[in-house]
Amino acid sequence: MTESAKDLVTKLYETRDLIDEEFRTLLETDEYDEELFKKADQVRREHYGDKVYLRGLIEFTNYCRNNCSYCGIRKSNQNLERYRLSKEQILNCCREGYELGYRTFVLQGGEDIYYKDKILCDIISDIHKEFPDCAITLSVGERSRESYQALFDAGARRYLLRHEAADDNLYRRLHPGTMSLENRKKCLFDLKEIGYQVGAGFMVGAPYQTTENLIADLRFLQELSPDMIGIGPYIKHKDTPMKWFKNGSMELTLRLVAILRLMFPYALLPSTTALGTIDPKGRELGLQAGANVVMPNLSPVDVRDKYALYENKICTGEESAQCRNCLEMRVLAAGYEVVTDRGDVKR
Repeated sequence: MTESAKDLVTKLYETRDLIDEEFRTLLETDEYDEELFKKADQVRREHYGDKVYLRGLIEFTNYCRNNCSYCGIRKSNQNLERYRLSKEQILNCCREGYELGYRTFVLQGGEDIYYKDKILCDIISDIHKEFPDCAITLSVGERSRESYQALFDAGARRYLLRHEAADDNLYRRLHPGTMSLENRKKCLFDLKEIGYQVGAGFMVGAPYQTTENLIADLRFLQELSPDMIGIGPYIKHKDTPMKWFKNGSMELTLRLVAILRLMFPYALLPSTTALGTIDPKGRELGLQAGANVVMPNLSPVDVRDKYALYENKICTGEESAQCRNCLEMRVLAAGYEVVTDRGDVKR
């Protein structure tokens, strides 16, 4: 490592920002990785110690109205067996998760038009009543401001909506004409104004993505100042138009996790399943690069392989307790401590 490498990482650590050309320098070489990871781990320990927060993930529907070119649950995929969990199934997942110690539940699904506000609010309200000490996180895509408000009033307090691409040209190449970056951004700012803790993020190595696109993502996140930032490598799916593109890079994803930790010291950063899918040690490496959240799967085992955003997703055959134990061992092996409390953002 050169002295200039240390200086550049120190500048990012001290100012939480760089000029575009400096970001390019960090992103396009591994010369800075050692210092980046070291500094990112230092920062996460300054803000969160060695704690890694568990979030119980419930993938409750794989129906989606959208036809995104990279996604395995896209509307036009006829090879996918679709499912929806009933309210009682979702509550049973929460009950099992609560017994395992989880105090945050993440309800994730495609943009399923079946789950109108009345149905989803009823589910959220019942979870909130039965588990008042737990945080409810939603990840159900683009909805109206009125819908977001209704879900908030029912008891949801966190919302994950990855912006996917902050460059309009790239966004349009990845998504159908019925979707727009403008509306995606509007949804994120609506969520913030309502009072949610908001999560955004993007794919790394997406088809047609350039370094300039990644820098645009960093700039948008600076504008949004989210509470959570979820990134992971692009992984192809055989039933999409983008099946011919190569998977994203684990190395670049880790580099960006570290950069994001230095830019947003307070943020909750997941070490994603996609990282673990692309490399057996991916999640551990993500934690060592500055991530501090993992999301064990609480979904019923018989539907896990059906929530196939990408190919070869890991942990689809594990019972919830197995999934928890596996991740806990991985976290400990990486040098951190598993905690199951709500883990609110420390701004």
